[in-house]
Amino acid sequence: MKFVAITSCPTGIAHTYMAAEALSMAGEEMGIEIKVETQGSVGAENQLTESEIREARVVIIAADTNVSKERFAGKTILEVGVKDAIKDAKGLIQKAIDMKVENKDVSEKSKDIKEEKVERKGIYKHLMTGVSYMIPFVAAGGILIALSFAFGIYAFKVPGSIAEALKNIGGGNAMALMYPVLAGYIAFSIADRPGLVPGMVGGMLAATVGAAFLGAMAAGFIAGYTVVFLKKIIKLPKSLQGLMPVIILPVLSTLVVGLVMIYVIGKPVSALTMAMSKYLTNLSGANAGLLGIIIGLMMAFDMGGPFNKAAYTFGVSTLVAGHASMIMAAVMAAGMTPPLGIALATVIAKKKFTEEERESGKAAWALGASFITEGAIPFAVADPLKIIPSTMVGAAVAGALSMIFKSAIIAPHGGIFLLFIPHAVTNLVGYIIAILVGSIVTGIMISILKKDVVVKNKINAINGISK
Repeated sequence: MKFVAITSCPTGIAHTYMAAEALSMAGEEMGIEIKVETQGSVGAENQLTESEIREARVVIIAADTNVSKERFAGKTILEVGVKDAIKDAKGLIQKAIDMKVENKDVSEKSKDIKEEKVERKGIYKHLMTGVSYMIPFVAAGGILIALSFAFGIYAFKVPGSIAEALKNIGGGNAMALMYPVLAGYIAFSIADRPGLVPGMVGGMLAATVGAAFLGAMAAGFIAGYTVVFLKKIIKLPKSLQGLMPVIILPVLSTLVVGLVMIYVIGKPVSALTMAMSKYLTNLSGANAGLLGIIIGLMMAFDMGGPFNKAAYTFGVSTLVAGHASMIMAAVMAAGMTPPLGIALATVIAKKKFTEEERESGKAAWALGASFITEGAIPFAVADPLKIIPSTMVGAAVAGALSMIFKSAIIAPHGGIFLLFIPHAVTNLVGYIIAILVGSIVTGIMISILKKDVVVKNKINAINGISK
């Protein structure tokens, strides 16, 4: 029995590959031949061939972004979230085994797939698709801006300097594209390629009118659903259908989105964005600490899931080219803390972990330092009642301290490597303290709450004897 699978998460980093590994290992244990294609941040890897797809009984898609299904015409598809594959890969494969295989005609199935692509699933999935394409632009732009500050906080003002070039590349171009890309790919997720033009134009208008992140999100959804609506109501003779994707849909949908952005939602959203920005800028003391706690709890609750991504997206939305963000700093500190705290626990409380877990702890150091929260997931899955509360408390402490110290960062990623760039982090000492304290709190809590592995084995042995 053969299966093929695709895994994909919004950032295309940890979850994508963890799900692929889980499916591969589960398939090997169950005696099932399964090939997994990963659609990560570097593109598609281990790509499925036509013959492999043809021979597969069921196609498993474990993704939180929209994956094209055109290749799988005539195949039975099992579609789940990426975390479902990580948590219970064996159960997922068993579900695929138990599925009734449909033997639809290829042309009929292809029609069904095309229709399904128009009706893409879920607002969250559409948003995460946009965010996944936007993040590399923001990360590249933010880090290049940070590098320009390494030459001096005002070095970019010198005409013809390297600092000026880096600032223009990062801020004037890479980060300037984040709103069009976000809106464009939200629309793409909803309406496929016809959604790109109105979505990107709407995103550009959001930046122009000052509606920023919220405006770009709104533009993306308006563009996508406008295209879907127009495709349903406009009926042309076959001789003129070629005009739909090239002229009619782009022109009409762009006109609608443009007018709505300029005359309807642009100014209100801009005013709301400015009010939020002013409020966040003026946060201090207890209020700042409370926001940091909320951010920390969200980052550590599901470690790459909807809550985590919502907090991260919120942090990214507060970034403005050339200006550091306290919110983004709290997000990154809280996101680094769970894997770092777990890694610390594997060192200070070795008896609480198996040899395999201690080895995984070594990788958690690197993942945490790189701001990859998902490094904590294997431990959370193994002992959720002990690990998740510990990571949430530690992340909340890190987020609160980061906000109270008024630490701010200029890029949405980079982890510990960002700390070495001069002027990339404000109140660097306070920021380092926040991350360290949060990690220590997590490590100590895990050390207290978890039981010794030896004790567990003894209990199991006793239970076995008593039976």
